[in-house]
Amino acid sequence: MASAVDREAPNARQTGPADPMPAEYWDAVLKDAGADARQAGPPIQSRRLSEIDQHVLRVSCSRCGRIVEIQKADACRLYGPDAGWKDVGQRLLDATCRQRTGRYEEDGCWPQFV
Repeated sequence: MASAVDREAPNARQTGPADPMPAEYWDAVLKDAGADARQAGPPIQSRRLSEIDQHVLRVSCSRCGRIVEIQKADACRLYGPDAGWKDVGQRLLDATCRQRTGRYEEDGCWPQFV
């Protein structure tokens, strides 16, 4: 059986981690349209509400797993267009937080901005 495999592809060689990547791979990486979009601008949590293009804003808690969504128009109406998304997201999570321990270091939710 092994001799049949060797006869089918005598010049075929397995590539390993030390081998250089083929040119097709690098062309695909450089032509990735989403790569530029992912790198554009500062992170979303450091932006003001007026600077965010998304219509629905979502923040989740890495501690309890809750997800809170709000429309950008509602967030601007409630907190103002110049409010930072980080502050607004933290307020939204804190308003309904169930992880209250009484200790400042451990109290509240831990936001993850999506």
